Amino acid sequence: MPFANARALIDRFKRMKTLVIGDVMLDHFIWGAVSRISPEAPVPVVQVTRENDMPGGAGNVAVNMAALGAEVYLVALVGGEEKDNENATARLIARLAQAHVRTDCLVRTRERPTIVKTRIIAQHQQVVRFDREEKALLSTEEQGGLLEQIERILPSVDAIVLSNYAKGVVSRSLIRKLIPLARRRGIPITVDPKMENFSHYQQVTCVTPNLQEAMQGAGMHSVRNVEDIERLGQKILKKLKADSLLITRGEAGMSLFEKNRAPVHIPTKAREVFDVTGAGDTVISTLTLALAAGSNLRHAAELANEAAGIVVGKLGTASVSGTELLKAVNNHHG
Repeated sequence: MPFANARALIDRFKRMKTLVIGDVMLDHFIWGAVSRISPEAPVPVVQVTRENDMPGGAGNVAVNMAALGAEVYLVALVGGEEKDNENATARLIARLAQAHVRTDCLVRTRERPTIVKTRIIAQHQQVVRFDREEKALLSTEEQGGLLEQIERILPSVDAIVLSNYAKGVVSRSLIRKLIPLARRRGIPITVDPKMENFSHYQQVTCVTPNLQEAMQGAGMHSVRNVEDIERLGQKILKKLKADSLLITRGEAGMSLFEKNRAPVHIPTKAREVFDVTGAGDTVISTLTLALAAGSNLRHAAELANEAAGIVVGKLGTASVSGTELLKAVNNHHG
């Protein structure tokens, strides 16, 4: 994409209002150093140097969009006081607010805690991760609370992202109600899918699975070459009747599929990969904002690829600013 076009597009991000719906969680990082093995068991002893919290899951999508300049509404479930792990709800809301994400549409529930994922990182390597969460189908009350917030906000937004981490918020019934509403309003609706409900994302603007998710969704067990990727992409487009599909392929880049157009394979822009945590969130955030701001799919995908190339060079759950993105475009095309 030419630099002048990218600059105008990124500038329009500041006028966009977006709605992110999905599974939110608190990513808790414990950083330290390892100099010995424990005498009690063959495991490293991590000397903790610092700890920090970041919004994860759908929260990271919202943070990415806010970092790019958009006004972002986040509809998700968080734990009420009855089931709050180590004050996780307040910590998560504080981090979201700090990132300028609208938190007035979060739905508090008494039935489950805020999900917390704790990662211990030593010498830039993740040593272990432990998760605190309760898995159960959403109650009628929880579903009703989410829909109420969605219906309140929907008339004022320019795009919707469904960020599914298979924790229950992005249910079949929610998908069935939401997609027709978005299409009627003529606003883009994009999906970061998981296997659960994969076949229900009918007629969305764009689906952004990674290669593994795409293979599972299409029932393909191996992909050996570009021809296999193209067969996989066409199969999913047909299955979902989606406008487009963007398969993220790690170091191999991305493959974009649109109805009645030849596939486009976009090579990665990453120079060094430190951490792929949340890279998919950055891709769908940038892609959706670009579409909301009037970009075509090819340019939106190229911009998302630039953003992914920046974020994998950072440690931990990370986001990209509009300034960083513009600088990367200029370096590659200037």
